[in-house]
Amino acid sequence: MFLGLSEDRFVIKIGDKEVEINEETLKVLRRYKRTEMTLEQLASALGLESWDEAYELVKRIPAWLLDVEPTMWKVMFKRYVLGKLGDKSSVS
Repeated sequence: MFLGLSEDRFVIKIGDKEVEINEETLKVLRRYKRTEMTLEQLASALGLESWDEAYELVKRIPAWLLDVEPTMWKVMFKRYVLGKLGDKSSVS
């Protein structure tokens, strides 16, 4: 599994690194989506080692996430977590 999900953190694993999605990383990711930011620039902004890692991150991000306003992140994240954790408990 590439996504780490708990009630307070949303993490995407890239190799041995974890990139936590929060308001700040969401701002950078949305800037990447809307502008001509390169993968090298994205990697630098997020503290990744190379464009390869940035590319892997972009591939693993759920599409809906890039449309969430950073100021709405906490609300949307809570809804997402409740849906995902609710799904798991109903299956068990």
